[in-house]
Order: sequence, then C-alpha cells, then structure tokens
Amino acid sequence: MLDLWLGSWVAAFATFVVVFGLIVWSVLFHRRRKNSDQQLPPQVRYNLPIEMLYTLVPLVMVAVFFYFTARDEAEIIKVSGTAPVKVKVEGYQWSWRFTTEAQGKTATVAGVPVDLSKQSTTNPQGPQLVLPVGTKVEFALESPDVIHSFWVPAFLFKQDVIPGVHNKFELDTLDKTGVFFGRCAELCGVDHSKMLFSVKLVPQAEFDQYMTTQSAAGGAQ
Repeated sequence: MLDLWLGSWVAAFATFVVVFGLIVWSVLFHRRRKNSDQQLPPQVRYNLPIEMLYTLVPLVMVAVFFYFTARDEAEIIKVSGTAPVKVKVEGYQWSWRFTTEAQGKTATVAGVPVDLSKQSTTNPQGPQLVLPVGTKVEFALESPDVIHSFWVPAFLFKQDVIPGVHNKFELDTLDKTGVFFGRCAELCGVDHSKMLFSVKLVPQAEFDQYMTTQSAAGGAQ
C-alpha cells in the first residue's frame, strides 16, 4: 500500500513537472513580441497528431494507475482463511464489539460512546481488542445500522463496515507490542467522534492467558 502511494506521488510529480514546464515554455517563447505585427502565436487547433497525443497520454496514464491499483488491492484484501486468530468486528451507533476466536476459545469485548474528555495517549477509551504479535489475524466486519469504517492508523489499513456486506481482510504485519488507537473513519451520526477503540498487541503467552481468562468468564468483558 505504501509503495502504491509513493508511486502515485512520483507519477503526479512527474506530470506536474511536464505540465508546468509546457506552460513556462509557452509563456516564454510564444508570447507577443514588441514591435511585432503578429497578433497571435501560431494556432494548433484541429491538429490531429497533437489532439491524438492529448487523448492517448492520459489514457495510458489512467491504465497504468488502474493496473497497479487493481493488482495491489487484490493482494491487500486477499483472505487465505488460515489465520489462527479470527476477529468479528461489529460497528454500531456508536461503538464497537470485538469477538475474538483462537484455539477454540472466545473472548468478546464491547463498549459505549466514549467520554472524549478522558481520552489521552496514555488512557485509551472505548473497547480494547487484544491480539498476539507475530500472528496472522483475520477480521470479519459487520454493521447492524449504518456504514462505519474500521481504522487503526498505525496499521496502515482501513476497511468499511457496511450493513449487509461481509467485508474481510487479513493482517500479518502485527509485529510490535503496544497499544494502538483506532476509530471510525466514516461519518455515521451524531456520536461518530466517540467511536474510539484501541488494539493491544501482546506476546503470545500473554494472549493465551487472556483468552483462557475470558473464556472461563463466559467469553465476555
């Protein structure tokens, strides 16, 4: 995803240089000269080769962008079905419910709209999803009401949560312990800004203990 983003910026910058260079060239070399009887620079309307160039170049650029976007999107949203940890993500007005399944055990955590005055970098509000580092995780997204969007900025990934649509994705780059903030990235109603949550990545042993504790407590927190 990062490579696609950087490649798009490189292409956009190259286009800017070419277009701006043509503008400067036209201003410098095709302006009206002093003491000249020429009223207008040479006109190129109805010049078939130039008009074909104006058409084909953008088409080629769009085709290249489309190819790389489609290729990377297919890879990003590919789901193998072999992830040892699976999380059902339910976004609702205005909080989240996470149901984690691993090793035959289940843990569920849900929340209510958070108190924004208490939110801080050291005191994350809302439900907290606990996951192991170094393990592939499959996410299944559902919504019972309106469109939400599951977003953890640190993961460089965002996926919409749409009523009646069962979106899925996998992450296998969760390799750093810590607490990471998440939020809804789709304007979904009056308390949209309060749909905060966090993801806590822990060592495998700590995750196993967490799942055992939550399963013994009935799978709910």
